Amino acid sequence: QIDDLAKVDYSLSGLPAVFQPFIDLDLKGIVFPAGNHTDSPYVAASFTIPDQRDSMLYLAFSEYFFQTSSFAYYSAGAFNMTIAEETCSYFNINTEIFSSIIPEVAKYSVTPYPVMLKLMSTEIPIISLQQDSFTVEIQGSVEVLAILPDSTTRSLFTLNIAANTSISLNIFDQKLMGSLCLNRIQFSLAHSNVGSFEVLLLENILSYIFQTEVIPSANAKLSKGFPLP
Repeated sequence: QIDDLAKVDYSLSGLPAVFQPFIDLDLKGIVFPAGNHTDSPYVAASFTIPDQRDSMLYLAFSEYFFQTSSFAYYSAGAFNMTIAEETCSYFNINTEIFSSIIPEVAKYSVTPYPVMLKLMSTEIPIISLQQDSFTVEIQGSVEVLAILPDSTTRSLFTLNIAANTSISLNIFDQKLMGSLCLNRIQFSLAHSNVGSFEVLLLENILSYIFQTEVIPSANAKLSKGFPLP
């Protein structure tokens, strides 16, 4: 059990290979949603570890392991989150901020209303492992909603999100841990109830929210780590 959302299964994919100086263990690590052992859409590819003799133990992970992790957490809805009214208010983000950029919001809401943001991943995040990099491409959406005096919400607009992130890995206390860094993020208009507008004018505000709220939240989850076999 990794957490409430996912489990990991390590099983031998072949007999241990015993040599005089070392032992090779080939394991197939699969992460799947807790309570729902759904088959992963990915296929594990075999790989070899470079011949090195300087340490007692070498561990290597393939893209497959991280792809199944991405699939499991996507299936469990882990990439969806809501940035609540209190957080937006802390950063002084309300309908008045948006009305200075989108004139239609001012007509839509004469009195400044607090807002909330709903983030959703629309596709399974794409994992890419290279020799010196570990990147994750995320496709999603963010919906901005005004919170009315009667506590109901009204959708203002929805933006598409395309984010490129990198992950650094380390091992601590028999767990594989990660730290996420946002490399770049792009927004485009998906739907609007306040007319068309230039999305570029909102990028600074939204990028700041991602850097200060979304990335730290993701890193808090990654810091819990994956148990190693």
